Amino acid sequence: MSTVDTAFAPVTFTETAVKELFKLKNQQEIAEDFGLRVGVEGGGCSGMNYVLGFDQKKEGDQEFIIEGIKVFMHKAHQMYLLGMQVDWQDGLNSRGFTFSNPNAASTCGCGTSFSV
Repeated sequence: MSTVDTAFAPVTFTETAVKELFKLKNQQEIAEDFGLRVGVEGGGCSGMNYVLGFDQKKEGDQEFIIEGIKVFMHKAHQMYLLGMQVDWQDGLNSRGFTFSNPNAASTCGCGTSFSV
């Protein structure tokens, strides 16, 4: 389990996403040994769902510091997420985290599921 410099992090966060993540971390009083898990899991209408939530480090994870946020990602998920940008939308039509993934061949209407 290695720590990787932010220059080599597989994902990026917009400024609004960073602000919202820090806000959530403070509101939920997340322990210091927890980090933000970014990953994928099978399911959803397009085949794979994005995973985004605070969690403890697990076997097979790599650790990144991205915009001051400790991020955990399983090594096997990097090929699906490399180059992805996470944003926070707070508008009338949509509210929540959005994912802009250059590896996604198609996405579902809600934007939380994709296929490669």
